[in-house]
Amino acid sequence: MVAEEKVLPVRAELDEREEFPREIMKDLASADLFRVFIPEEYDGLGGGCFELCLVVEELSRVCSGIAVSYATSALGSFPILDYGTEEQKRKYLPGIASGEKLAAFALTEATAGSDASAIRTTADREEGGYVINGTKQFITNGGEAETYIVIALTNKAKGARGASAFLVEKGTPGFSFGKKEKKMGIRASSTGELVFRNCLVPEENMIGKEGMGFIVAMKLLDRSRPGIAAQSVGLAQGALEAAVDYARERIQFGHPIIAIQAVQHMLADMATQLEAAKLLVYGTARTI
Repeated sequence: MVAEEKVLPVRAELDEREEFPREIMKDLASADLFRVFIPEEYDGLGGGCFELCLVVEELSRVCSGIAVSYATSALGSFPILDYGTEEQKRKYLPGIASGEKLAAFALTEATAGSDASAIRTTADREEGGYVINGTKQFITNGGEAETYIVIALTNKAKGARGASAFLVEKGTPGFSFGKKEKKMGIRASSTGELVFRNCLVPEENMIGKEGMGFIVAMKLLDRSRPGIAAQSVGLAQGALEAAVDYARERIQFGHPIIAIQAVQHMLADMATQLEAAKLLVYGTARTI
């Protein structure tokens, strides 16, 4: 499996250096893992939430930072799948499916975290499209992805109902990247600022209709939550495996501590809770 062969040998170095795993993303693309969540008609394998969760879980078992970088590309593709035009799907999804282009989703701002309706980034209609101004913060794959789904206000007077969703490509004039965040963990994943200064986006890059941005965002967050749970399950699996390996190697009183019943009870409890969590995640993912 690519997680064991490609990710495991470099995970510590990537985390220590806070380096985005570009070469690993190429390895995942070569294994067709970016095709898992894309329909067959757009060069994907036609999988759904459950199949995506399986990949995220396995990657998280070895390195959650790399798993997040991978999963965020799926996050950025779902609004196109759910609300995009046929032209948008055929333009953007094959590139995401091949792994040639990474995707990202930009909602969070300095004043809009859990309260997503408090965004201030604007998109004013002008001849030729919409001009976006504002800054997005804590964006996963920020600066690394080629395709961004950006939520901005097209009608400030309507608040959340005045938000719209746009496709913005890396390299668009007026679109740049701010600081890269320094984090306590998951450091192989890039988290950064997106800066928009009079960034003109063509009208055909709007996803859905004007005013649908908040609906697009909330549907996306609902759809992506099982992936967060799958990441946690993968981390737990990796922790359990590390604990078992250590218990087999650690010698006390003349024998490995895994022979001590109290340690066996702890490991058994961990395994039981992990299996219960897996079943809950799998059952939820299959319903979405």
